[in-house]
Amino acid sequence: MAGSCKAQVKNQANTIIAMLNNLKSRLFSPNLITHLIVGLGNPGRDYRDNRHNIGFMVVDELSARFGIALTRVQSRSLVGMGICEGKRVILAKPQTYMNLSGQAVAGLVRFYKILLDQLLVIHDDMDLPFGTLRIRPSGGSGGQKGLASIIQELGTEAFPRMRLGIGRPPKGMDPAEYVLQSFSQTEQKILSIFLKNAVEAVETYLSYGLEMAMSRFNGNVLE
Repeated sequence: MAGSCKAQVKNQANTIIAMLNNLKSRLFSPNLITHLIVGLGNPGRDYRDNRHNIGFMVVDELSARFGIALTRVQSRSLVGMGICEGKRVILAKPQTYMNLSGQAVAGLVRFYKILLDQLLVIHDDMDLPFGTLRIRPSGGSGGQKGLASIIQELGTEAFPRMRLGIGRPPKGMDPAEYVLQSFSQTEQKILSIFLKNAVEAVETYLSYGLEMAMSRFNGNVLE
């Protein structure tokens, strides 16, 4: 019995090793297209639930959905790599604080040799009503300082981005204070639907391309 159990354990171990080797060979295959998906936010527990961190929230949802753990530190970012929709996907959360996001993103683009049309930056946008998602192939920063930093460091506006509406602050409130607040109780009831929509938009982007993702998901989750 003891010999039989040892043989079973050995066979199981060999199967697991073979599966890991297969995953590793696929993950680093030169034939795979690599997409870098970056969510913007501020690091640290104090900022975790802020409106400004909705980009981080989407990447956390993608991490759970794709089974890609962000366990590596690279270019001042938490990163994870895996296979999704037949493509190599790198998820990243810059740890530089929002206004210096470009330093992290430019470092990742150079390190992983990412083509700019295969970079997707996910960020909050005060100019869109809460619950509104807009995917664009390029464009200016619209005053979003993390995006402005990325544009400056890359030297171009020509990369895709997903804008997630958080709405305008109440009259008289400083926008800087507003983005560093948590979502209201009313917003939190919708937030999970909003994040789910963003995740499905990323999946569509990976499977069918940017145009299809724009066609299907640009709009408000409440409509």
